[in-house]
Amino acid sequence: MNWSELHTNDKVVFGGAVSGGLDSCTVTHWLAKKGIKVHCFTVDLGQPDESDISEVSKRMTECGAESAMIVPGQVELAKAGLKVIQAQSKYEGGYWNTTGIARPVTVEVILREFHTKGISVLFHGATGRGNDQVRFQLAANIINPEVKVYAPWRDPEFLEDFPGRQEMIDYCESHNLPIRPAQESRYSTDANFLGLTHEAGDLEDVSISPSFVEPGMGVWPWDAPDVPEYVTIEWKDGIPVSVNGEKLPLTDIFVLCNELAGRNGVGIGTHVVENRFVGIKSRGIYESPGMDLLGSSYEFLLQFVLDRRSREYYDDLSSLISKQIYQGYWLDSATRSALASIEVFSSLVSGKIQLKIYKGNIFFDTAEDTAEAMPYSLYTDDGSMEGIGSYDHVDAEGFINVLGVSARNVGNRQYKVDES
Repeated sequence: MNWSELHTNDKVVFGGAVSGGLDSCTVTHWLAKKGIKVHCFTVDLGQPDESDISEVSKRMTECGAESAMIVPGQVELAKAGLKVIQAQSKYEGGYWNTTGIARPVTVEVILREFHTKGISVLFHGATGRGNDQVRFQLAANIINPEVKVYAPWRDPEFLEDFPGRQEMIDYCESHNLPIRPAQESRYSTDANFLGLTHEAGDLEDVSISPSFVEPGMGVWPWDAPDVPEYVTIEWKDGIPVSVNGEKLPLTDIFVLCNELAGRNGVGIGTHVVENRFVGIKSRGIYESPGMDLLGSSYEFLLQFVLDRRSREYYDDLSSLISKQIYQGYWLDSATRSALASIEVFSSLVSGKIQLKIYKGNIFFDTAEDTAEAMPYSLYTDDGSMEGIGSYDHVDAEGFINVLGVSARNVGNRQYKVDES
């Protein structure tokens, strides 16, 4: 669908989900030049690459927007990020879905503002070759089926003017739009306080080391301190409540864990050549220090509380939710159903885990293994090699004999000895 099909009269108003980057500046200016009233919305997601997010509004008005608004979204993102951790929903290669989960949060926050300005069309700058176009579209369709979605990267007229990023850079520079100079735009970054995703530009060439990327949430592991740092995280019913004994709101816990992990190179520079939903591969360099730190402590606690059947079911749910987030289905019924099941397990995750972090690595150090500190732990002295616990070694004789019946049948009738 092109812009003219949506802009049927002067009463049609476009509202943009913008970050203030290259795509946002280009699309906003290009639409405004065609006489379209454009209102821009930037959701405050604690973007680490923006020292002053209010500057985004200024950039967008300089690009021709009728108005540009910053809307709060950190609390919503923290809640969504916690659900990702509770489900341990990492996509291929260890990507924590930080951009994938931020898209539905962004759309939901922005659409709340549309009625105040009579906006009927949502536009975004996501490429027609990527995942974000699906995430924006499906979230908007589910939240408000009446809102139309315009994706310039799927508009033949826009593509004729801008077949790639270089043409967008040239356009912005020729119109003196407020973007980074071309020589600094070696790659594209999407940011929120859950993580940074770097792709495109020079990162598309895998013969070039990604070490030219400048971390925005910490340091490369090899630049981290030469001594380990210890971090204690306390969880209560699946929610982190304190870090190193300091009780904090959820959003502040994410911010603090980003700082602690990032300065030790944890979660910095995760390299993934992944399968996009549209069926092509892309290379991404990811940063998610706080997610890695919190996620690891959560996983260590899961090992104490999940029995074998629960673990298997949990892992299936984790895999499902990961793909659902990545492919843009965060809000649909399958995800909501899986998250409801995850809540059963999350309610069991209580305890304190001390971690040792060192040059990009996270190690289990200690846990408070008491009934008071970890009330739902299944880790008991029954597995001890000492003469304690309620497990009687002799009882295993019958168990092994039962298992042996089928093993002997396989041996007698199916197992072939390779005599070659």
